[in-house]
Amino acid sequence: MSTIIETHGLSRTFQVGDIAVHALRGIDVTIGQGDFVAIMGASGSGKSTFMSIIGCLDTPTGGTYILDGEQVDGLSRNRRAAIRNRKIGFVFQGFNLLARTTALENVELPLFYDRENHVKNHKKAAINALTRVGLSDRMDHTSSQLSGGQQQRVAIARALVNTPAIVLADEPTGNLDSRTSIEIMSLFQELNEEGVTVLLVTHEKDIALYAKRVVELRDGRVVRDAAVVGRRDAAQDLTTMHSDEEVPS
Repeated sequence: MSTIIETHGLSRTFQVGDIAVHALRGIDVTIGQGDFVAIMGASGSGKSTFMSIIGCLDTPTGGTYILDGEQVDGLSRNRRAAIRNRKIGFVFQGFNLLARTTALENVELPLFYDRENHVKNHKKAAINALTRVGLSDRMDHTSSQLSGGQQQRVAIARALVNTPAIVLADEPTGNLDSRTSIEIMSLFQELNEEGVTVLLVTHEKDIALYAKRVVELRDGRVVRDAAVVGRRDAAQDLTTMHSDEEVPS
């Protein structure tokens, strides 16, 4: 398994007035291609700061960050933006879709920022991504015409359209009900089985059980990095849920 993400002694300190706030205190993490990792931790544990650095949205104060073979720490803002657009797909809790545009147009959007023009046919790539997440019949619908689960599928398709090295999902089920959350986790598991590397931030232990591995942060340090024990199969959970609903009361 090749390495996609590698951090050594990663630290991040924020200066708040005269006080230095140490958000990360020497993070050593390695994530391989095809892995599915849940990042967990209480508020203030450092997980949001860690994800911002991994997503090239922020820079570390110290340490080394290597993404898909390229050392990212110390690069210029423009270079980090190029790497972010090319190698990272983002999925957010709030979907972050443009309200008055179609699903197809939302998915195409990242391609317009690809200065190196890696994807030649934007529309074809967007259609393929939407088909991959099961929305081939909703391409011309605007966000207001889609359910919450469908909007999150559009967001996942948008994250996949550039064929990134890794998908970063920040609380992707936070705005969804239980059934829809499991449907989204089933999709992530399917994509992961196809080889997509997924890094998921969640505060929900039940959601973390759908990952292969959990990295838990506390006070800016890794306190646990282990394979998921009792990993759940989202597709099986959906089948069981459907069967229970069919049982007459």
